[in-house]
Amino acid sequence: MNCAVCGSPLLFDRVAFHCSCGVFVHSYCWDKHVLQAHKPAFEMGTINLNGEFKIIGSKLPEEIQNKQVVTLAKREIPEV
Repeated sequence: MNCAVCGSPLLFDRVAFHCSCGVFVHSYCWDKHVLQAHKPAFEMGTINLNGEFKIIGSKLPEEIQNKQVVTLAKREIPEV
C-alpha cells in the first residue's frame, strides 16, 4: 500500500494515518494531505505579547468566497 500524498510505500510497523476520506498517508504527509485534499478555511497572522491575533491573510475555500461575494453583492449581512 502506498501513501496517497507522496506515493512511497507505507512501511510495516510504522505510523500511518487513515483519513476519514479513506486514504492512508505517512504521518509526515498528513498536513499536506489535509491542506491539498480538504482545503480547510484558515487565517494567517501574528500574535503579540498580549495574546491578540492580527490577521495577515486568509485562505477560504472557493465556494465560501463565492457565497460571501454573492451575499455582499445583495447587501445582506453575511452569516458568521
